[in-house]
Amino acid sequence: MGNTVRIGVIGTGSISQAHLDSYSNHPDVQLVAVADKNAERAAETARKYNALRSYSDFGELLADPEIDAVSICTWNNTHAAIAMDAIRAGKHVLVEKPLSLTVEEALRIQEAVRASDRILQVGFVRRYDPNAQLLKRFAELDEFGEIYYAKASILRRLGNPGGWFADVTRSGGGPLIDIGVHVIDLVWYLMGKPKPVSVSGNAYNKLGNRSNVRGLDFYKAADYDASVNTVEDMANALIRFENGASLLVDVSYTLHAFANETSVKLFGTKGGFEVDPAIKIATEKHDVMLNVVPQTDDAGFNFVRAFQEEINHFVACVQNGTEPVSPVEDGVAMMRMLRAVYESAEKGVEIRLD
Repeated sequence: MGNTVRIGVIGTGSISQAHLDSYSNHPDVQLVAVADKNAERAAETARKYNALRSYSDFGELLADPEIDAVSICTWNNTHAAIAMDAIRAGKHVLVEKPLSLTVEEALRIQEAVRASDRILQVGFVRRYDPNAQLLKRFAELDEFGEIYYAKASILRRLGNPGGWFADVTRSGGGPLIDIGVHVIDLVWYLMGKPKPVSVSGNAYNKLGNRSNVRGLDFYKAADYDASVNTVEDMANALIRFENGASLLVDVSYTLHAFANETSVKLFGTKGGFEVDPAIKIATEKHDVMLNVVPQTDDAGFNFVRAFQEEINHFVACVQNGTEPVSPVEDGVAMMRMLRAVYESAEKGVEIRLD
């Protein structure tokens, strides 16, 4: 098969389509198998993407000797067990965010990866967006100086997907762990991944899932059930880092706001920049303040392009034996921050991190 990477995809829910589409576009990938506990859906997905086999048990897929690497696209509460089983089965792993539900699970995954010669890449797709990579390069070239403050928001006024997303036993939380993780990770990555030292957070369940609201459509999980909702509908946090930098973040599934809002802004001693809703740079030249708009193919985040870049990177890491841009260690660090927000909200105190 030469340089071909033989792929298995575990889980055929909505996010798996992005993995499957991107693998299908890659010239060095052969899609060998898909697995889902719903055997009919697994078989249908295999037919759609011309996979050679389908399984109703992910263990059978992991035992398939013709598979080199897997994507894990299942419920959050299954990520840790499947990832560790995959590593022990000798597979390279791309696991959707979050890496796990707890810090303890994340550490066990890290231990398994370090004890192997396999690669684990965490699905922090926002890192792979070409615009994010452009700004990362500018930051590394000291265009912005010391980045000491950031603000990030993903606010939905109506957008609780329900189903497993709204069941804390399967999801691990609501908008913070589902969509907030994207902007927290993106800011942390663009800041240069400083060590987090303390977290102060709040989580609210004041509005529920607002399934009674009429006139507006929103994404609903395949297993949507309006009677199930055990996650927060809004959370916010202040994260402080060892180098003195700080991040202020707020996220919601539902909020009495005039419109949905996504905003990511970072500020440095020599300049600042925005990632969302569109990339912009604020700087100074010759004692004059300037607002600069980089000329790129996409003004804002392009999910399809970013996902293709993420898959391309994973395949290249498998082929070359190189460490991914989002390694297991970063998944552990992000889990520490996320769980600290929930712990701070529950206890009403600031949480210190080791």
